[in-house]
Amino acid sequence: MNITPPQIPVQPLPLDFGLPNFAAGLKGTGSIKMVALGSSTTAGEGDIPPYPNRLEKLLRESFNGRMIDILNRGVGGEEAPKERKRIDTDILPEQPCLVIWQIGTNCVWQSAADHPPSHKDTIDALEEGIEVLKKPGTIDIILMDLQYLPAILTPVTIDATKQMVKAIADVAAEKSINRFRRFDLMKRWNEVGRYCFEQNGQSNRRQAPASERMVNQDGRRGPTKGDRRRGQQEWNIVTRATSW
Repeated sequence: MNITPPQIPVQPLPLDFGLPNFAAGLKGTGSIKMVALGSSTTAGEGDIPPYPNRLEKLLRESFNGRMIDILNRGVGGEEAPKERKRIDTDILPEQPCLVIWQIGTNCVWQSAADHPPSHKDTIDALEEGIEVLKKPGTIDIILMDLQYLPAILTPVTIDATKQMVKAIADVAAEKSINRFRRFDLMKRWNEVGRYCFEQNGQSNRRQAPASERMVNQDGRRGPTKGDRRRGQQEWNIVTRATSW
């Protein structure tokens, strides 16, 4: 069966590893619990449903109505150090079989007035959090890297953005965990599919380069129409990975 959403012209790369704990849950008959950890992309903002809601719906439909719950543990404005502190209280007690951890954007995007964590502190917290999640042996992990949006593509931020994307990729490779390449996927949507990612407005098709349009009208970073599409993309790669 072809599970590729036909309206999306550029598809994500497959995951590097399987999702054995999620796949094992599907073989049973009980409910399946996942957790989405992150900042505003995960938590949601405005009238655009956050990606965990859409992913949950698509997974339930894909697996014949199985009770698959995605608990949303996103907090707007947070970055890996604060999210790491919440793992012990917000994630482990839920005993999920899969955690999707969205990280990296706020470290690069936030101004000095917001006191963002340093690159080193962000990556250190990410590595520590991964080890905590892996310790029970019952949790699969997918890291979601940065958004492709104007505020992190400026001459001032682009080097830090590239360094963060690479650092997350390096951590995923070193820890042998999966990475959802959001930055690259949104970049290709813009360049190949000619999509813009503005929050408001009716058209998804190109009206201006992504570097000009992927913020809300008041200039804030937050969920965009790309977040709706991303739910479909994660559904695609998660369902493929269960065959491992």
